[in-house]
Amino acid sequence: METDILKRAKAWASNDYFSKESRQEIQKLLDQNDHQELTERFYKSMEFGTGGIRGIIGAGYNRMNVYNVRKATQAMSNVLNQTFKKPSVAISYDSRNFSFEFAKEAASVFAANNIRVYIYKRLNPVALLSFAVRHFKASAGVMITASHNPPEYNGYKAYWNDGAQVIPPYDQNIIDAYNHISDYASIKSLPFEKALKNEQIRWIEEDTENLYFEKVLAKTIRPAMIKDNADLLKVVYTPIHGTGLVPCTTILQKLGFKNVLIVKEQTTYDGNFPTVKSPNPENAEALKLAVDLLNKENADFAVGTDPDDDRIGVALKHQDQIHYLSGNQLGTLMLHYIITGLIDTKKMPNHPYMVKTIVTSRLQDKIATHFKVRVENTLTGFKWICGKMREIEENHPEQSFLFGTEESFGFLNHDMVRDKDGCAPVALLCEMALFYKLKNMTLMDALENIYTEFGFHHEDLLNLHYLGKEGSEKIKRIMKLFRENTPKYFASETLISLEDYEISQRTCFQTNQKIKMDIPKSDVLGFYFASGNILYCRPSGTEPKIKFYTMIKETEGSLATMKQKAIQKTKELIHFIKEQADKA
Repeated sequence: METDILKRAKAWASNDYFSKESRQEIQKLLDQNDHQELTERFYKSMEFGTGGIRGIIGAGYNRMNVYNVRKATQAMSNVLNQTFKKPSVAISYDSRNFSFEFAKEAASVFAANNIRVYIYKRLNPVALLSFAVRHFKASAGVMITASHNPPEYNGYKAYWNDGAQVIPPYDQNIIDAYNHISDYASIKSLPFEKALKNEQIRWIEEDTENLYFEKVLAKTIRPAMIKDNADLLKVVYTPIHGTGLVPCTTILQKLGFKNVLIVKEQTTYDGNFPTVKSPNPENAEALKLAVDLLNKENADFAVGTDPDDDRIGVALKHQDQIHYLSGNQLGTLMLHYIITGLIDTKKMPNHPYMVKTIVTSRLQDKIATHFKVRVENTLTGFKWICGKMREIEENHPEQSFLFGTEESFGFLNHDMVRDKDGCAPVALLCEMALFYKLKNMTLMDALENIYTEFGFHHEDLLNLHYLGKEGSEKIKRIMKLFRENTPKYFASETLISLEDYEISQRTCFQTNQKIKMDIPKSDVLGFYFASGNILYCRPSGTEPKIKFYTMIKETEGSLATMKQKAIQKTKELIHFIKEQADKA
């Protein structure tokens, strides 16, 4: 084991600042001579990324614990006090292990730095955190969550005064402040109960939640249709042990949807998520109990939300088979329904626009453009979608936001918050499903109609996982290989241009032109092929993996033929990517 890692571990185990339990946890690893675990915990300090910190819960510099929560909060406090005269912060938290404890620790540090704190009395989703920031006109916000990560994780998401995740230059200012804190003992903190008594910390009550529900309900496109027909729709919902239970069921009840069946085994708030391997509604495994109930009760569809209720997953029965809709498919259905619904009901606002990420289906661009809705494409992540919303709101207030989406199951169909919302899209989903059911159609029928009109678009996501320090180095080598030794051919696809977002440059191989791109820098590569198909790759910002997004389109032949061709091309492309990654 490297000497400095051992030295750092021993320093932690002998430092009285840390709790007895924390010191014993590290001493046990030292006694066991567990080189690998000690290396993972001490080879670096936990990094504050552009959105906050996230990691495995435990003792150590590179683990998620109260000490790194305090450090992150002190860094935010320093920047807030430099930026605002009388800063304030809103805080929410999910059902993960230690989420409430971490939320209270953050509140205590903010209070000690003379920053007023508004904290939810009960756990609440991302959307309600963002809403609280905007409602209280707070300077910033914190959400304690690791979203859909496995149970051993937790995290700390930082938000700014518009209710969106913190963006430049403030993110870098916080990162710099975080990196300058070398002594945990220098961090200020007040006892939570004392700060609460002094009203430096204030509870957020149910009236704020109810205001959010009212504003979401006002966005309903066809309220009369729901009022007259809501009983016809039968829905299965699961919060997967997370924060969605109260807000999602409340919104559906207020809308009039009473045939909502809850997966009882998953209604308990439990950070161990005992009924699933991982609480990620993108995965079929996480929706198994919901699908079982769907089959038993012959429901129209099942929907699940992740622990912080900012993503939804959907399963439905179509032609006696269960289908799991992808994030791209859900986003496409929602976008099409919103646009056509607003047109049909004569509610379409002036100068409408939608925002999506570069790795999200190009089918959505085609639909929006067809209906004269402007499309904005951003980097991956909802912070960029909401950053674009802020930019347009400030510079072009005459423009009207309709929808924001990303392929990773993130959706926003209103402008009251500035992050992806799992509550309001559940309501939209029920409205949309009811609309199609009245036409004797499932959501799959509706999707296939869209494909027939606009062409078949097939997107897939390849995740290659590489754990720990070695994994991090492997991911860097893979990115370097594709960036510096770019293949001319990717299986049967001929490369015509490469977009390198790290240097903001597009290289056109046919003309040898290098064109500057007006977009923030990021470690992303985009490969454009002669066929019109696209591939993107990027390291994950929150998990130990590298992501490859394949985007294949087919516009000729029957729908069955187009599907077959697209799926075959995707298989060939993924096989090629895996071969190249193995070489790195």
